[in-house]
Amino acid sequence: MAVQILPSLLAADYGALAADITRAYRSGADALHLDIMDAHFVPNLSFGPDIVKLCRRVEPAFYRHVHLMMTRPDLYLEVFAKAGAQTIQIHVEADCDLHVELPRIRALGVRPAVVLNPETPVEAVYPYLALCDEVLVMTVHPGYGGQSFISDCLPKVATLRARAPHLDIMVDGGVNAQTAIDAVRAGANQLVAGSFLFKQADMAAAVSALRAACAAAC
Repeated sequence: MAVQILPSLLAADYGALAADITRAYRSGADALHLDIMDAHFVPNLSFGPDIVKLCRRVEPAFYRHVHLMMTRPDLYLEVFAKAGAQTIQIHVEADCDLHVELPRIRALGVRPAVVLNPETPVEAVYPYLALCDEVLVMTVHPGYGGQSFISDCLPKVATLRARAPHLDIMVDGGVNAQTAIDAVRAGANQLVAGSFLFKQADMAAAVSALRAACAAAC
């Protein structure tokens, strides 16, 4: 599988958000990753559906991944789909029935995905693999950007790749030039990078270098 690179808008300059959306789009990245935090499931509060709408308005061709770090994501599926989410990711640890909610996401015309936290065993997502198109393995504890990559999560990536070779497998958290290679070698084909990409003076060059390094590691 070709490796996809997704800048995380959580690391953008909030005073120049539209400009940073455009900068990420023009970098050659594959999609934009939006972390929606409710200050309950995780200890932070981030974006709402209006920011998803902003991304669609500013760069309508830039694919929008929406990661719902929420205790009750099931209450917000329609509003985020209507706002412009093209993939919606919900946590296996959330207080809802994924057997119900993942098909609901697909029925909204949106790509469904399931997420697991670093401390959650990989077996927790097995019952849902037939209902989703991708699995996100968190490689930091969700809530805040800029954390260090938890390499102990990589065996979960390898296990998922062996069990579900057809699925997209994403990692999010602490991704940089070295940890990206480690993740790809474990079996990931989607990489979310926030601080690493947005701090670059030339994001396009950073995306290109990261893509080349990952291709060489495959």
